[in-house]
Amino acid sequence: MKSVLLIVIVTLVIGIAVVPSVRPFAEASEKVGGETLKQMEGEFMKAAVEHGSAGYMSYYADDAVEVPNGEGIITGKVNIARTMGFLDEKTNHLTWTPVGADISASGDLGYTYGNYEFSSLGKDGKPVVEHGKYTSIWKKQKDGRWKVVLDMGNSSPAQ
Repeated sequence: MKSVLLIVIVTLVIGIAVVPSVRPFAEASEKVGGETLKQMEGEFMKAAVEHGSAGYMSYYADDAVEVPNGEGIITGKVNIARTMGFLDEKTNHLTWTPVGADISASGDLGYTYGNYEFSSLGKDGKPVVEHGKYTSIWKKQKDGRWKVVLDMGNSSPAQ
C-alpha cells in the first residue's frame, strides 16, 4: 500500500512540474500576431541589404508568386530569383517599412503591407528614387518558419 501511495505522489509531483513548463509554449504560439510579421519584415529587409538577391529570396517559399508593377505574374521561387539580380548592384537600394500586418485566426496565414523606396542610378548616371506600396502574403511552412508566398508592389506617382 505504501508503494502505491508513493507512486501516486511521485506521479502528481512530476505532473505538477511538467504541466506548467508545457503551457507557456502553447501561450507563446497563440500570441503570434501582426507584430511578429512586422518584425520578420525587418529581418527580411536586413537580409536583402546585407546579402542582395540571395538574402531577399531566402524569405520566399518555393511556390511563391510575384506580381510586379506593370509586368506579368511570375510563379515559383526559381523564376522570381531570375528577376532579382538588380538587388546585387551596389548602386541599387531597396528599403521598405511595414505599416500594417495581421495573421489569420488559424495562425498559418498572414499579410503585411507598407511603403517602399527604391533608389538607383538612371541611364544618365543621376540618382533616381521610386516610391511605392507593397503587400506580402506570408504562410507558415511545415517546418514552422514563415515564408512569403505572394508579393506585389506598385509605384506611387512622382511628387
